[in-house]
Amino acid sequence: MIIDVHGHYTTAPKALEDWRNKQIAGIKDPASMPKVSELKISDDELRESIELNQLAKMKERGSDITIFSPRASFMAHHIGDFNVSSTWATICNELCYRVGQLFPKHFVPAAMLPQSPGVDPATCIPELVKCVEQYGNVGINLNPDPSGGHWTSPPLSDKAWYPIYEKMVEYDIPAMIHVSTSCNSCFHTTGAHYLNADTTAFMQCLTSDLFKDFPTLKFLIPHGGGAVPYHWGRFRGLAQELKKPLLSEHLLNNIFFDTCVYHQPGIDLLTKVIPVKNILFASEMIGAVRGIDPETGHYFDDTKRYVQATANLNDQDRYMVFEGNARRVFKRLDDQLTAKGL
Repeated sequence: MIIDVHGHYTTAPKALEDWRNKQIAGIKDPASMPKVSELKISDDELRESIELNQLAKMKERGSDITIFSPRASFMAHHIGDFNVSSTWATICNELCYRVGQLFPKHFVPAAMLPQSPGVDPATCIPELVKCVEQYGNVGINLNPDPSGGHWTSPPLSDKAWYPIYEKMVEYDIPAMIHVSTSCNSCFHTTGAHYLNADTTAFMQCLTSDLFKDFPTLKFLIPHGGGAVPYHWGRFRGLAQELKKPLLSEHLLNNIFFDTCVYHQPGIDLLTKVIPVKNILFASEMIGAVRGIDPETGHYFDDTKRYVQATANLNDQDRYMVFEGNARRVFKRLDDQLTAKGL
């Protein structure tokens, strides 16, 4: 079974974007703020948006299940206040839940949180609880920088985040550490902000003792871990200077990396440097990089090809990357698949 742990609903019907634009306009003109009930998206529209896009490519590329969350760049937690974010998160999470209901063999939902700059992360708990208990979500996306590129929030090791971590441990769900749109012109959203955040999140964990407080807490750092695998020696050296344990003990029981790396040398490096038990298959398809690589003739984000081709993995390793690790890290996904006899 090929489980893609990193998928976003980037092909949602245009009515969703139109409603969001009205909501943003309503921040300055409250009289024009749309009601949630004004958003009308039928099941047929959802089916079409999936069947012609994500599902079609999953079938072409030979993947089976995608953990499916709202479009990352649309989270835009820096826009408006908590009420704006809460309403938006509720809408987006419900759509991903509906996709999972329409395509239960292929899509399993994960939730975005209604984060807002300067607002206590504990305010996100009701949405998290609803998504796990009512929607069957198997994970969450956690934005370490709701400000959109200005980094006004405390590091992930700060106790302000602990209420979310306590719920994650209670439900045994991981968080994918994923920022949203950058509103800082210094940082391109997908080319800089995303990768900077991946690296920053890892370093925040390295310099802290977060996992002593939460030994079973699990973070998935996407996009291959940003700069982390490429600079593994730097991080090992910094940990040594800071008198931290070896990274294998300090972080690698709790931090995992996905395979959203869009060329063969990148996957070769990832699988050579990072232990197999810490790598989960993902493509982020249909996402940030959608074109065809002229050097290979295949889509950049067809990451299954790279995992299959690397000489660093044997058949058992590939099973772990494609399926085994996802079932171990996303325990609720494993429970759902086991209940279906899979």
